[in-house]
Amino acid sequence: MDESSVPYRARTEGYTSFRIPAVVRARSGAVLAFAEGRAASASDTGDIDVVLKRSADGGRTWGPLQVLARNGTGTAGNPAPVVLSGGRVLLLQVHNAADATEDRIRRGQVPPADGRRVWIQHSDDDGATWSPPREITDQAKRPEWRWYATGPGHALRLRHGPYAGRLVVPANHSTPPAADGDTGTEARYNGGHALLSDDDGATWRIGYTDGDTDPSVAPNETAAAELPDGTLYLNTRSEAAAPWHRADARSRDGGDRLAAPFRPQAGLAGPVCQGSLLALADRDELLFAGPAHPLARALLTLRTSRDGGLTWRCARTVSGLPAGYSDLVRLDAASVGLLYETGDYSAYSTITFRRIPVEEPA
Repeated sequence: MDESSVPYRARTEGYTSFRIPAVVRARSGAVLAFAEGRAASASDTGDIDVVLKRSADGGRTWGPLQVLARNGTGTAGNPAPVVLSGGRVLLLQVHNAADATEDRIRRGQVPPADGRRVWIQHSDDDGATWSPPREITDQAKRPEWRWYATGPGHALRLRHGPYAGRLVVPANHSTPPAADGDTGTEARYNGGHALLSDDDGATWRIGYTDGDTDPSVAPNETAAAELPDGTLYLNTRSEAAAPWHRADARSRDGGDRLAAPFRPQAGLAGPVCQGSLLALADRDELLFAGPAHPLARALLTLRTSRDGGLTWRCARTVSGLPAGYSDLVRLDAASVGLLYETGDYSAYSTITFRRIPVEEPA
């Protein structure tokens, strides 16, 4: 039987809206639910903070709201957390100026100092206290890139094969226009990439990049999962004007390169929206969470793959209500947690957490 709780509700705790969920389980077992706290409006731009709530009982109840990162009246967002083997929790994020909209950034109308910049902070006590953020833009972003986003959703620490211990943060970017008359806002200037660290986040480098792909695929927000043989499976939101809105790819060298460019994944039908991945290693199974309505952000559905993401089937419909972004976490051998945007009449009324039994049939 499912159990649900609501860590974030719009128009409470000093924020107009909460969006962009990300979730991890700390070494102590505490569940850490990250989000963007949007102060003045539900807009993607403006006064936005990275916030956190912690649960000591598997997501049934939640502690007080913590503000982890502020950027003055500007934006601190796109939380991408990962837990290290020693228990440290790293949190990557992106900052930009209050008036730096995505459209202006893509058009090259924002100075680099006000554009999308990459920061990282950490906690050594399971999320109770945090270091100040430090900037890593020079390691994480190429100078020519315009738009930039980490995740959103949890990042990975690889566990298998020769790259075990490597940190992998799925991310996306945009490039300047290459043709006369283009503005840089066209879908074909979207690109996906990964940030990699082999020293527990002390230093970072850019791994694979994939933007020069078929016009029917425009990689955007990307989720990643590690398969039992160490292969990295990547699934991305596609911004292209094509019948499918998901694409996927694989890396067999820990995220340094892709085995082949992102290609359409028509088995995950749904609207243009972020989606989340989780590998259940003990079951040799992948889970994908995302809206399944063909046009609207609604009908949040868990889908499952037993062949490494080649084919997918519906495991369960979570809700027929409006629903948007999500993230998945393994809670214990018997259950997973799903942190997702939803509401009765809007996908952005709450961020809800649901405990879902792994063994329960569809």
